Amino acid sequence: MEEFISITSTDNIRLEGYLNRQGKGKAVVLTHPYPLYGGNMDSSVICRMADCFQSAGIATLRFNLRGTGGSTGDHDNGQGEQDDVRAALDFLSDHGYDQLFLAGYSFGSWVNAHVVSAGVRIRDHIMVSPPAAFFSFDQVTRLPGTGLIIMGENDDFAPVSMIDLLISRLNITPRFEVIADADHFYAGAMSELENVLSDYLKS
Repeated sequence: MEEFISITSTDNIRLEGYLNRQGKGKAVVLTHPYPLYGGNMDSSVICRMADCFQSAGIATLRFNLRGTGGSTGDHDNGQGEQDDVRAALDFLSDHGYDQLFLAGYSFGSWVNAHVVSAGVRIRDHIMVSPPAAFFSFDQVTRLPGTGLIIMGENDDFAPVSMIDLLISRLNITPRFEVIADADHFYAGAMSELENVLSDYLKS
């Protein structure tokens, strides 16, 4: 069961979110798609991802980045949002979770990539539909701990060829899953997304 929580980020920005407790130990921060296009923590993809983690016995924290929903502050083009992600990870650490996962969808995966590149202590990093055709990953110089990347075969925001190049440039070896006939929003392919993520978490 999820409980409403509030997180303090930089400049006293208050972030609203939902925490599902699964005992102590493992927990994941989930970050949502582009807020200027309506993305928020209630995105269907984010909620399905949360279900997968919870079924695997991993606590989940999904939250609205600054300027989104009831979170205070203003959208900051991915800069201040990186501080929001760090604040969410710190929140989990402060509540006794010491094995942290970071998982993002679309814009959220882009923000997370910059946090990971700058250096953060996490157990695993998961990217769903990193939008390489929409946002530049040029400032991402490393992605240690990236275990899984999921994308749709027909995703115009995250073309397979561009993600292949990103993986090659960063010299990482994640599990790389391309879901057939899926677009950026996984319409009609949500079950396949769930199956891939759940299988990965079991392993």
